[in-house]
Amino acid sequence: MSKKIKKTKTEKASPVSSGFPANVYLKALSLRALEDVDVVKREIESGNILILRVSPLARKSIEDVKKAVNELCEFTKSIGGDIARLGEERVVVVPSFIRIWRQETATSKEKASTAT
Repeated sequence: MSKKIKKTKTEKASPVSSGFPANVYLKALSLRALEDVDVVKREIESGNILILRVSPLARKSIEDVKKAVNELCEFTKSIGGDIARLGEERVVVVPSFIRIWRQETATSKEKASTAT
């Protein structure tokens, strides 16, 4: 025997109870040092969307940019988020409840049509 739970008019599902944070912000930050990756991780864990400018770090060390982006890719994948490049200088990182749309390229369409 199952019981039905009735909701009153004043009861509403809050964003927190549905798995989303109450407030989500879009933030633009610059990566100036490898230590900034920890700040980015905390922001993503808080549910915020980040647009990162990597050129300040790139002026210092391309190797550090590669390390930072690789670390962010691994972290983002581990939490179910998404990450993508926006041109040459920017990267967008989103939490698990957001997906980044990617346009299908002609090459991937050709592969898909020839696959059996």
